[in-house]
Amino acid sequence: MSGIGPVEPGEDTRVQETPPRPRGRLALIHGRHRRIVLAATATLAVLAGGGYLYASRPQPPPAPPPPYPSQAIDLVYVAPVTGSPGTAADGFSFTVLLSVRSGPPVTVTRLTQPYDGLSVTSSPAAPFQTKSHSARKIVVTLRVTECEKAPRNPGLPFLDVTLRNARAIEAHSFILGTRYARDLSRTLEVACSNDSR
Repeated sequence: MSGIGPVEPGEDTRVQETPPRPRGRLALIHGRHRRIVLAATATLAVLAGGGYLYASRPQPPPAPPPPYPSQAIDLVYVAPVTGSPGTAADGFSFTVLLSVRSGPPVTVTRLTQPYDGLSVTSSPAAPFQTKSHSARKIVVTLRVTECEKAPRNPGLPFLDVTLRNARAIEAHSFILGTRYARDLSRTLEVACSNDSR
């Protein structure tokens, strides 16, 4: 082959064109800092995956709610208060023991009894609070206000106590047992027999 002119490609050959170089400021920055951009992208992907795993991890079950106040306490009759004012004609004073077994502190907001002919006072006066895992002695005094409305022979007398803790407010009736019923009956007989004279 001889001659003058441009070289032409042979059979089954193609001219390879170089891709155009990116132009602009962003392209220049990307070209210069390619490793940094790839490292930052990989770091962001790892952080996003870790954040997703942290957010979707199993949560521990919530703590159970505290018990209702009536389920957390015991109220028991101890004994009559003897040799002090507030017996016989003045009334019947006795001691009960309030124990808080578990849960948050329990507040006694009210202490009453079901009979119209009797009034109730307590020392300490309501409202008062008792801490968890502790006990408090309460002196309760029942006074006869009207013998006609007072029970003559109460079978299972009880005290109505309104209790409050972090979970609820409850009105609950506590039966204090046969010793309490017997002591209350004797006191009512003495008080109302004196009243009828």
